[in-house]
Amino acid sequence: MKIYFANGLFSQADFEFNARIVADLRAQVPGVDIYLPQENAAINDKEAYADSKMIAQADTDELLSADLVVAVLDGITIDAGVASEIGVAYARAIPIVGLYTDSRQQGAGNQQKLAALQSIAENQFHYLNLYTTGLIKLNGTIVNNTADLAKAVANYNK
Repeated sequence: MKIYFANGLFSQADFEFNARIVADLRAQVPGVDIYLPQENAAINDKEAYADSKMIAQADTDELLSADLVVAVLDGITIDAGVASEIGVAYARAIPIVGLYTDSRQQGAGNQQKLAALQSIAENQFHYLNLYTTGLIKLNGTIVNNTADLAKAVANYNK
């Protein structure tokens, strides 16, 4: 099974997170071939040059040949490139597993947090774009930790 791994890759934190998660998936789910865009030096060596068309073509070719997309949804907003990749995957009926680890999703039953929603600027929860998450849920699932990510990927690898 071929997987396209979608996440931002421009900070050291993202770069290292991506590498660790992909290494874990490669070790835990036998037989997966994971395309991690940051490993494609032809377009992502930031010391070199690749224009927007080169990047779009290379990543889209990989995305369209994938059997599954893993999309990291963390951040202030979903990364713009990841949102685009989710849209392409949905349009081509490629299943998507979203990974959303933001700690602010915890406490959904806490009455104080729920009551705070009635006060201006007191949202205790993080917001994700509902259109983008809806595309994932229409053709996949969203998990909130890396252990469940490995299980979800393994379920698609049957």
